[in-house]
Amino acid sequence: MAAEGSYPVADFDHNSEQHSADPVGSYRALRDVGPVARSEHHGGYWILSDYQSVFEAARDDETFSSARTTDGGEGLSVVIPKTPMHFHIPIEIDPPEFRKWRKILNPITAPAAIERLERIVEHYVTWFVDDIIEQGECDLAKVIGVPSIVTVDWLGLDVADWQRYASAHHAVLAAVRGSDRWEQAVTVDLPYLEERTREVIAARRAEPLDDTISYLTQCEVDGRVITDDEVYSIVDLLLAGGVGTTASLVSNTVVWLYQHQDVRRQLIDDPALMDKAIEEFLRYFSPTQGLARTVSRDTEFHGCPMKKGDRVLLAWASANRDPEQFENPDQVDIERWPNRHTAFGIGVHRCAGSHLGRAMAKELLTQILQRMGDYIVDLDALEPYPHQGTNTGWQRIPATFTPGPRLTA
Repeated sequence: MAAEGSYPVADFDHNSEQHSADPVGSYRALRDVGPVARSEHHGGYWILSDYQSVFEAARDDETFSSARTTDGGEGLSVVIPKTPMHFHIPIEIDPPEFRKWRKILNPITAPAAIERLERIVEHYVTWFVDDIIEQGECDLAKVIGVPSIVTVDWLGLDVADWQRYASAHHAVLAAVRGSDRWEQAVTVDLPYLEERTREVIAARRAEPLDDTISYLTQCEVDGRVITDDEVYSIVDLLLAGGVGTTASLVSNTVVWLYQHQDVRRQLIDDPALMDKAIEEFLRYFSPTQGLARTVSRDTEFHGCPMKKGDRVLLAWASANRDPEQFENPDQVDIERWPNRHTAFGIGVHRCAGSHLGRAMAKELLTQILQRMGDYIVDLDALEPYPHQGTNTGWQRIPATFTPGPRLTA
């Protein structure tokens, strides 16, 4: 890594095998180069790695745009490189248009709405744990499939397809680009699931039920009912977020708690610590490592000359380890407070599903710790996500534990 001209240049690629092997170390080395640096990978992009620069850029939508453009290629605008996914509302829309779309989501993602979903979350967590509790062994990564099935059910899609929804959306972000699994997701599974989802949207518009898709088909923007295509754009975004981030958080957390059994015992003995602990795990693991923006006008940012069309990665995970913002950032403190982490983003585009994500993580971790709290992870058999540039986590977590009773028939 070296400086070139008037700005730092880093041999950095968050999609590389080297980064996936040690994302924390990779971002630490990047911060040592400078809070803003330039990488020439993927056609060239800027990386913001400290808390202050990430905070400023995330709140400056006029300069750092989330809107879908052809700068940097075709596809989803908020990742680098862009990935072939359908246009997503509202994450790929800037203010002021953004606000009218976010207003649609607020009633179904606010804390009061999530309280009504807690029964569904508890039902599925109990079901997943019951499925393995008598056996005394399991792959914890499969138990952590709960966020996927909750999201599919909440939306009103066919629950029988939950594993295919989970696998396809997960593969696009966590499999290596161009691998067999990635190609299967992009060329086979996602087109199939799009067709199924659009069928449900059409059916709910004709005969609404008590689900999220039915609600969306009746929403209006600018005095008109939103179209089926717009409903699909929202649903696809909720799916992409729902099947990945909470699973990433919980998979990292259960492995870490096995490795730090004093903290595991604290949470078992005092469940009231769980809320603050989840905020710290969000900071420490940053399920979404970073999201991208596109520079909308020539500017100078922290001394770096950025041009219109330049791509910029806002590294949430790196900002969450910035020692200027967090004391002892590489240590977990489950009672850290206040905890102004960036795990759900910053600014108007802050994750709409944050309250649901917290609720699912809390129920999962609580039941795992209370019902199988002596679990032992086979660390030698762990399998990480192949690609950890967007989400980090474990796709296989073999574990054994003392068998226990089912809670349901």
